[in-house]
Amino acid sequence: MIKLKDLLSPLTLNEGVYDPGILKCIFLAGGPGSGKSTVANEIFGIGKGLTTVSYQGLKSVNSDTAFEAQLAKNGIDGKELARIEKEDPELWNKITEDPDGIRKLAKKTTDKIKAFYEAGRLGMIIDGTGDDVEKIQRQKKEAEDLGYDTFMVFVNTSLEVAKHRNSNRQSRRLPDDLLLGSWKECQNNLGKFQTVFSSANFRIVDNSKDGNNVTSNTRKHIDTFVNSPIKNIIGKKWVTTQLMLRNANIIK
Repeated sequence: MIKLKDLLSPLTLNEGVYDPGILKCIFLAGGPGSGKSTVANEIFGIGKGLTTVSYQGLKSVNSDTAFEAQLAKNGIDGKELARIEKEDPELWNKITEDPDGIRKLAKKTTDKIKAFYEAGRLGMIIDGTGDDVEKIQRQKKEAEDLGYDTFMVFVNTSLEVAKHRNSNRQSRRLPDDLLLGSWKECQNNLGKFQTVFSSANFRIVDNSKDGNNVTSNTRKHIDTFVNSPIKNIIGKKWVTTQLMLRNANIIK
């Protein structure tokens, strides 16, 4: 396991209660091929990378990025995943299901990084597919129990566009059956997510067309969310406690 200190930016280690984006958690959801990475760049100014940081100070948490890195480390071309699933089920199982396999290792690495961010209540962007409502509900509750305010950006696209983007990806390509299943689940969950998150803290980005599909109104709402005072009562108490400890020279 790569040491966390080698994965985290030195700037992250010096952050604290005064830093931008603290106690703000944004969930970025959308099916495979929806173009979440592009939208993340348009909204937050972040690119690909295990520890990318948005201009608002939010840290990206993305197990897929760690997964792709582990594939490359093990000499597996992500573009071959669809073929591997069909032609080499044993290798496919080792990649996706083995407790010591690539997918599980990537998740463990990402979980450790996420836990580090949470310890300092640093702002986060949780990047996921959105095909599991219960999982995101659980993550949302866990974040709010720590004091975070939460928000969701749902990146939507047509099935045809999702298939086209998946087939033209330069890195990891999903098998068609997995892509279709995930896309359908995301569509079915869209209304549920609107219920889980309040209307003020939920935005949909239709990313079916090429180019910049993030409206100025969406950017405004997200910036307002990130820059507004913390609303979560648990988060407010955490900040108060941290300031008291600093003033007493107990922590720096």
